[in-house]
Amino acid sequence: MTRRTANLATILGLLLLLAATTLSAPRWARLFRQEVATPAGEVSAEAQAPAEAADEGGEARRSINVRLFFNSVEEPGLVMEEREVAFSSDLSVQLRTVVAELVKGPKPGSNLAATLPPQTRVLEVFVTARGVAYVDLSGEATKGHAGGVSEELRSVYSVVNSLSVNFPAIRRVQILVDDRPAETLAGHVDLSRPLTPDMTLLASSTLSPVKPSPAS
Repeated sequence: MTRRTANLATILGLLLLLAATTLSAPRWARLFRQEVATPAGEVSAEAQAPAEAADEGGEARRSINVRLFFNSVEEPGLVMEEREVAFSSDLSVQLRTVVAELVKGPKPGSNLAATLPPQTRVLEVFVTARGVAYVDLSGEATKGHAGGVSEELRSVYSVVNSLSVNFPAIRRVQILVDDRPAETLAGHVDLSRPLTPDMTLLASSTLSPVKPSPAS
C-alpha cells in the first residue's frame, strides 16, 4: 500500500467517524454515565440523615430532608423551603428526585412561587467523577418560561443551588434541554457551561444564609 493510499484510507476513516458522531449527537449526554463515580451518601450537614418510615404495605422506606429554592412572592429573590424526599443510594437518582420536587413547585399556602414551568419533565440527571451534575430537562422548560432576565436567573439557580447546597459532592451544575446542550432557557443566562451556586439571588429577608459548596 502506497503512502498516498494509506493517507486516503485514514481520511476516509475519520470522515466515517465524524458522521457517526454527528448521528449520535442527540444522545451524547448518555456517555457521561460512564463517569459516574460520586458516592450517593454525601449530603450536606444541614440536610437530615435518612429517616425510616413505614409505607402502606408496612415496609420501611427511607427519606431525607432537603432545601429547595423557590421564588418569593413578596420580594425579588429565592427563598428556601425544607421538604422531605425519598432517599436513594444512587446519587443520580437522588438528584433527579430533588429536581422533580422543584418542578412540582412550593407547598400549597406558602408565600412562594415555582421557578420552572409545571409541564417540565426531568429526563435524566447524571454526575461525573469531577462533581459536575448534568440536569436534562424537557423542552417545556424553555417553551413555557415566562422570560425576563431576573426570572430566568432565578429559574436556573433554583436548580443549581438546590443541588449544590444539599449535596457537597456537587460542585457545578449544567442544564441540558431535550438531551442537548442549551444556550439559555429564555435568552439571557448562558447555559453552555457548568455553573457554580449563587447565593446573591436569595431574597433579602431570607434568614440563615447558606454557604455554597466550594467550586472546583
